[in-house]
Amino acid sequence: MAQKLYVGGIAYATSDASLKDAFAQAGNVVSAAIIMDKMTGRSKGFGFVEMASDAEAQAAIDMWNGKELDGRKLTVNEARPMEPRAPRTGGGSFDRGNDRGGRSW
Repeated sequence: MAQKLYVGGIAYATSDASLKDAFAQAGNVVSAAIIMDKMTGRSKGFGFVEMASDAEAQAAIDMWNGKELDGRKLTVNEARPMEPRAPRTGGGSFDRGNDRGGRSW
């Protein structure tokens, strides 16, 4: 069964292909993806690599956790499911009808 790994500390210069090539040294890579910022189009500095088996995933953790890739030290561990987040509630109040500044007119 495939095992998904979290990879943190990825250099901005690292591409999906180079990440996949690096992790292929530890075994068969099913997929590799660096998470990109929607606004800037630049890497967020982390990504996910999916290895073909649990043994290959452990080999990748042992090989890359704490090691450098493209000048940055990587953090590699088993990916955890994303935790549910509270819904976003907007910024401040735009209550234009009531002046709550303490002034009396």
